[in-house]
Amino acid sequence: MPPVRPSLLRPLVLAACLLAFVGTVQAQWIWRDRNGQITASDLPPPREVADKDIIQRPSSARRLPPPPAAASAASAPTAAKVDPVLEQRRRAAEQEQQSRLKVEQERVAQARAENCRRAKAQLAGLQSGQRIARLNEKGEREFLDDKGRAEESRRAEGIIASDCD
Repeated sequence: MPPVRPSLLRPLVLAACLLAFVGTVQAQWIWRDRNGQITASDLPPPREVADKDIIQRPSSARRLPPPPAAASAASAPTAAKVDPVLEQRRRAAEQEQQSRLKVEQERVAQARAENCRRAKAQLAGLQSGQRIARLNEKGEREFLDDKGRAEESRRAEGIIASDCD
């Protein structure tokens, strides 16, 4: 066998390298991840990357659907994935909201009880027959007549009906 000349060896090595490079370029996957970063690899993207986010795939490659067990596990909500710290904060917020609601309900109940007590006292005074005076717009003292007593009695009875249990 005759010796190989170095001048012929260089173009052959260069051609072999170029052919190897062309093969790897054609087998490139390019996709956009969740953060919007573009990733290129000779391996396919992870299964959580949607088909719409795959920018380029090798011409002979086809995306396989996920196996049935993985698909059902991904779609089914799992309690194991819930962060315990977030769950504890959620419960604490719910308890705080319930305690605020309870305090507000107690405040409203106390106000209604006070309105009831005052309305009953006013009605008792109106029904007792004693003279009752109030101040008019000018700040002058004015005694209630029978018509005024009847109006005040109806108003007090309405408050009693709505605020007294």
